[in-house]
Amino acid sequence: MLPQTPRGLFSLLANGEKAVDVVLASREMGLFELLDRGPVTLRELATALEAKPNRLYKLLDCLETLGLVSREEPGDDVLDARYRVVAPLAPAAEAVFGERSIERDRDKYAWRKLLGRLPDVLRGRASIDAADFSWPPSDDEQVRGFEASMAAGMPPIVETFAQHHDAVFPLGARVLDVGGGDGTLACALAAERPDLRVDVLNLPAVAPLVEARFAKSEHASRLGFVPCDFLAESLPAGYDVVLFVRVLHDWPARTARALLMGARASLSTRGRVVICEELRDPERLAVQFFWTYFLVGVDACTSRLRDAAFYECALVEAGFSPPRRIPGPFDLLVATTRTSGAPR
Repeated sequence: MLPQTPRGLFSLLANGEKAVDVVLASREMGLFELLDRGPVTLRELATALEAKPNRLYKLLDCLETLGLVSREEPGDDVLDARYRVVAPLAPAAEAVFGERSIERDRDKYAWRKLLGRLPDVLRGRASIDAADFSWPPSDDEQVRGFEASMAAGMPPIVETFAQHHDAVFPLGARVLDVGGGDGTLACALAAERPDLRVDVLNLPAVAPLVEARFAKSEHASRLGFVPCDFLAESLPAGYDVVLFVRVLHDWPARTARALLMGARASLSTRGRVVICEELRDPERLAVQFFWTYFLVGVDACTSRLRDAAFYECALVEAGFSPPRRIPGPFDLLVATTRTSGAPR
């Protein structure tokens, strides 16, 4: 089990480079795939990997220390030790360390300007320069860079909607994807559901990115782009479903509530709003750690992971029914406009 005491955690952090080396070596050798098929004995692992059993045993101890595997040692012969994963390891390692890893994309940001300077940053003596990162993005180049980063994190979101599209979208729905990035999700939805019409709403500077994405789609006739600054302009009307995908957590609570109010006004009778967010739990806080660290140096951005209860209350206040929560790689909250009564 991963140590939960401060002493244990700090020891792991002090050996972080070594821990990454253990993970990378395990991934390179194919150990994670073997463990994922488990339970599997040390004897079986050593044979498959052509590894010295006593050395492999110690590497597996490292993985156990990191909380990745559990071990049963039924007798005196260490070769009979049996290992189980706590969750699939190979896809998790690919997501973090693979060639298309979101962490690789995040590394291009100027986070090193904070490294070793957090006391000064916290006291307001240092920060991330506006030329490196502004919120909202300050020019077309920053807009394009930010949207490219968001696109890098889209695969699990696309997977979530692929799993649950029938429960989310009514037949023939017209969909508005608010802050819909470069159109990656819109293209996936149009491909999955030939009855949907999907419009991406985003800043005008994103138009070239969206158009380039749509040009590669076989379903471009059912895709559209709405140039709009949703902080300054109302959402367009006449939609059956309004999506907020990784949008609301980037704004203060008051702004998030106002956006939901705006969605209520833009929807048709019995329309739906869908919130797709990384709701707050230990794993998602860990995945979000880069941005949590980086944004210490950016006062304008309030990005935070919220509990489901916040969105549930905000939706009811905005005039929606209590939402259904659909679990997945990203959770979905689906709420329908109330047929009577004004927003609270």
